[in-house]
Amino acid sequence: MPTRWADNDHYGHVNNVTYYSYFDTAVNAWLMHATGTDIRELPALGVVAQTSCQFTGSVSFPDQLRVGLRVSRLGRSSITYDLGLYKEVGEELELSATGTFVHVYVDTETRRPIEIPEVIRAAAAEIVMQ
Repeated sequence: MPTRWADNDHYGHVNNVTYYSYFDTAVNAWLMHATGTDIRELPALGVVAQTSCQFTGSVSFPDQLRVGLRVSRLGRSSITYDLGLYKEVGEELELSATGTFVHVYVDTETRRPIEIPEVIRAAAAEIVMQ
């Protein structure tokens, strides 16, 4: 994923809140790819209940990024993802941040927690790491 011109702040690096956008984009793009489903059309909605980020290096425009993800917890109604954000430096990858991202699945109408849709559970189960 590329950084964008607008991602940089006044100090010349990507602003900290933008990392959460990268995490959100990576998780949802992976879900759509892994399930072959437009997740916006499911009867359940994955809402972000918790996020965290630990910075280990700086990125700025026009850096190219790669995001790795795994599932560290697959619950009844929630999924916890662990993410690593890497900056491409030539042929190497340099770790820039790690984070967690928790989706809680809720009914699209009532917004009450419900079980993770089976199509999503099956995809997430493929990348569970203990």
